[in-house]
Order: sequence, then C-alpha cells, then structure tokens
Amino acid sequence: MAFHQPLSDLQLIHLLKEDDQHAFAEIYSRYAEKLTGFASAKLYSLEDSRDVIHDVFVKLWEERKQLQVDRNLEAYLFTLIRYRIVDKIRKNITREAYAEILQSLRVNYESETEKLIAAKEIKKGIEQAVDKLSPRVKEIYQLSREQQLSIPEIAAKLQLSEQTVKNQLTFALKHLRESLAYLSVTALILWCH
Repeated sequence: MAFHQPLSDLQLIHLLKEDDQHAFAEIYSRYAEKLTGFASAKLYSLEDSRDVIHDVFVKLWEERKQLQVDRNLEAYLFTLIRYRIVDKIRKNITREAYAEILQSLRVNYESETEKLIAAKEIKKGIEQAVDKLSPRVKEIYQLSREQQLSIPEIAAKLQLSEQTVKNQLTFALKHLRESLAYLSVTALILWCH
C-alpha cells in the first residue's frame, strides 16, 4: 500500500491490526529515531538502546491485534520504551553485580590457591635443603628461624661463640638460597605477599 497523504497514528494502528506491514514500516520510520535518542540518553551503550528499540517494535508487531491505543501512539511507544529501559538497567545491574561477584570469587580463589601451592612448594624445598645441612648447622638454623632465638641466645645455648653461630647461619642461608634457586620467581613472590 503506497501512502500518498500522511496517515494519522490511529489510521496506522487500524491498518497495523489488519497485518499491514507498510503501516508498521511507517510507524517505525516516524518514531524509531526519537525512541532511539530517548533510549540512548538513558542507557549506557548504543547497543543496549538498539536492543530496547528492537524489542519494542517486535512487541508492537506481535501484539498488534490486541493494541489498545485510542489516542497517542507516540506516548504509548514511549511508555513501552520506559519499561524496557528499566528492565534493561535492572538486568545490566544484576548482570554486572553478578559478574563482579564471580570475578572477585575467581580472583580470590585463584590467588589463594596459587599462594597455597607456592607456599607448599617453598616449604618442601626448604625442608629438603635443611635436611642436607650438617647436624650442627641444621640445629643453628632451626633455633634461629623456627624458634626465633637470637644469635647470642643460640651461642649461649650451644656453648659456641657468637661469631661461630653467625658463620654457621650465614652458611646455612647461602646453602638454602642456592638449593632453592630452582623455585619459580612467581612462587617466591606469592609466598612473600
């Protein structure tokens, strides 16, 4: 059907109810741009705006037989758009909040898991390296690092000079550094944090 004179909104609605695709196209060309501008001002992305407009016009076509527009088609379409915008915002907020929760859970889980694995790897490496020390050096290291005794306390307890304790501790730490060189830098960084 070719339109020679502009039809009123009520005439277009009447034709639309009779499945006239040209009437639908005319309604679309009259209002899509205004509705898109309105939706774009309210929504974050142009893609969301287009989705909302698409949904409204699909709904208009699908429910054309039941349309109850007696006066102002433009007002009716803007009302539909408002509802769709609210729904879209609600869904986006929910989706973004959900995505943030999932992301934080994933990051926390992965981070904690990596730290636990790194800590176990480092602990195992340290234990193996300490086991290779001579009994006296191992004892000095354990008193210093595991029992948190100071050099003077270790010297008094083992009846050694402080210099001997320092030398033995320096040797133990050097041995540990060399033995643990195979551990990944990542594991060490994770363990330190």
